[in-house]
Amino acid sequence: MTGHGQYRYVGPAELCGQAIVVDAVVAGTYAVLANWLAGREQRELAEPFTFVVALDGVLRLAPRRSEHVALAGGLDVLAAGEVRFGSAGTGWRVAEVTNQSTGYCPDPDSWPAMGRALDGLGVPHPGEFTDRVIFRRCPACGERNIVRENDFVCALCDGALPAEWNFVPS
Repeated sequence: MTGHGQYRYVGPAELCGQAIVVDAVVAGTYAVLANWLAGREQRELAEPFTFVVALDGVLRLAPRRSEHVALAGGLDVLAAGEVRFGSAGTGWRVAEVTNQSTGYCPDPDSWPAMGRALDGLGVPHPGEFTDRVIFRRCPACGERNIVRENDFVCALCDGALPAEWNFVPS
């Protein structure tokens, strides 16, 4: 990890006060996670779930269209993104996982926190994000950006984006 450690919410202020996420789970044990996943409809399992790794290292999950900040209760997180599970024999495995969260804009270096949370649950995973999202804040206009195809240019003002992650860590 590059020292970011934890991530503060950097998205729209109006989302920070959202109501508590409906149908979320705190996956403190594999059994809790497995039971929650078993209760999902097939269409829900076909797409990723929203996740955060709370400061206590526990994985929290909610349906995809849930806001990360609501799932985190407005608090800082160790990691955030989306995760899709697949069946693995009689259990579950991580099929895809990404740091896609425009509310927290976590660096791909947040993977170790997610890896530890999954390891603690005994869930097989790929060992890294299957899709790494690069976030940068534009120094010129302040806009949050996703860097695509190594093009470090702001989508709003065409300003140059820094090579290093530049959101203020907590």
